[in-house]
Amino acid sequence: MFTTRPELSGTFGMVASTHWLASAAGMAVLEHGGNAFDAAAAAGFTLHVTEPHMNGPGGEVPAIFATAADPEPQVLCGQGVAPAAATVERFRDQGLDLVPGTGLLAATVPGAVGAWLTLLRDHGTMPLRDVLRYAIGYAEHGHPVAEAVVLTIQTVENLFRTYWPTSASQWLPVTRPGELVRLPALAATYRRLVAEAEAAGADREAQLDAAIRAWYEGFVAEELDAFCRSEVLDDSGVPHRGLLTGADLAAWRPTYERPVSMAALGWTVYKAGPWSQGPVLLQQLALLQELGELPPPGSAELIHRMTEVAKLAFADRDACYGDTDVPLDHLLSASYAAERAALVTREAGPVLRPGTGRLPRFVTEGGEVAVSGLGIGEPTLSPMGTTRGDTCHIDVADRWGNIVSATPSGGWLQSSPVVGSLGFCLGTRAQMFWLEEGLPNSLAPGKRPRTTLSPSLATRDGRVLSFGTPGGDQQDQWQLGFLLNHAGHGMNLQEAIDAPAWHTTAFASSFYPRATGAELVVESRVDGYVREELARRGHEVTVVEPWSLGRLSAVSRDLATGQLRAAANARGMQGYAVGR
Repeated sequence: MFTTRPELSGTFGMVASTHWLASAAGMAVLEHGGNAFDAAAAAGFTLHVTEPHMNGPGGEVPAIFATAADPEPQVLCGQGVAPAAATVERFRDQGLDLVPGTGLLAATVPGAVGAWLTLLRDHGTMPLRDVLRYAIGYAEHGHPVAEAVVLTIQTVENLFRTYWPTSASQWLPVTRPGELVRLPALAATYRRLVAEAEAAGADREAQLDAAIRAWYEGFVAEELDAFCRSEVLDDSGVPHRGLLTGADLAAWRPTYERPVSMAALGWTVYKAGPWSQGPVLLQQLALLQELGELPPPGSAELIHRMTEVAKLAFADRDACYGDTDVPLDHLLSASYAAERAALVTREAGPVLRPGTGRLPRFVTEGGEVAVSGLGIGEPTLSPMGTTRGDTCHIDVADRWGNIVSATPSGGWLQSSPVVGSLGFCLGTRAQMFWLEEGLPNSLAPGKRPRTTLSPSLATRDGRVLSFGTPGGDQQDQWQLGFLLNHAGHGMNLQEAIDAPAWHTTAFASSFYPRATGAELVVESRVDGYVREELARRGHEVTVVEPWSLGRLSAVSRDLATGQLRAAANARGMQGYAVGR
């Protein structure tokens, strides 16, 4: 099978990410003796600079990893929580039916930097200065701006000029793709972070503890607290002050937890818990196993089955998932999978059929809100497949047996105004909460929103596979296709990524304004007769450009031989894998 680039193979180290400069930074760290955790953090901080429309220091990052000393996968949750003042009643009193997708009201505690610093402290080997040097260099001296960044800024140029002057100051006038862009305020923030870390003495762990304190209790927390007291226009059409405070930051730290796992296709697949959408991949796999032998890749029957199980699994996600007690044992049981799989017929089934739990009234009653167009609350693909931004992803494996899968996101330049003194903006992840009491994902103080971020690990007979993709609600659909291609149909990593992709929108969007779709979106490389057959079965088929869905990357390691492999997506013309 022709692929856009080769599957990489070597024994020293592999880094794959959604931007070539981040992958190069990670590889440079490996070449200088760092391990996978040092490299992942260097790549993550670099992505804050090179993909600011997709992630930033004000965002979040979940990660799944395994260490050379302990091959049992772990999850690091870098998803911040809702502020102490964030209650359903408070939002309702302001006349809101949904949490806005832009502005300051939707800010949760920014978890990304705390997560990277924690991962470095507990599992890395290098001092913060050596890890941050790449991000600081690209922010201070300039980096060639990607076309997607320029296009994103153009969509919100009028918003910046009229209502968000700090963003205008940083991002306007709009540059041309490939021109050098400098972010001096962000460089200064990271330089001060290094200085405050090194003021704690020579001990590496003490330095990283000091950096965490500086971010969550020191100068960063103080600046964010002050900025949130200002009124900012958001996509509700009304200016609002933020609810986030310095006390909220001081009370939060990243946490480690056990992943959720399930055996499928001869592998054990590991995901973050139901505060993410991670278990929805496992539910889809469970239903597919009940439906019998996999149909051929790219066939109408395979796409039909995948679409139908996605509709059922995502309905359960919307009814059951959240930062609360979720009946995962039931949702992932063979008996429940058999019950749900029985709903799959040869014809396209209806949408919004959870097997347990309760959907939000906003979804079942067809709620709508006026969309002002003030900013972009959804950094993912539109139902028609038009790229509006995305998220990021990083996979790293080193020669010692460490492996990391991380999906940084949030703090998008188009969704919240720049905090001028710091050079970055806050995230808007709270838009994923519901303003209805009694749901698993109802807004509450100190609660994590049920995010879409969904990194993955899988293991089999001494092999470890790390993979993931940007794409919001589509992440665990595109990852399912990748996993079926690789584990079910025997494609190598690059073949599995390059194969034609598709997804359904037949569930409630996680992003403001929370619309429910109906399309089966397929790349035009899917055979025409297959698309016709899908339409005959009742699917609302929407055909998009041939290389437009997903930005997967993956690395793998064979523990017996030490051989490493990596691949990255040509879609978007940014992602690269490097290694040797």
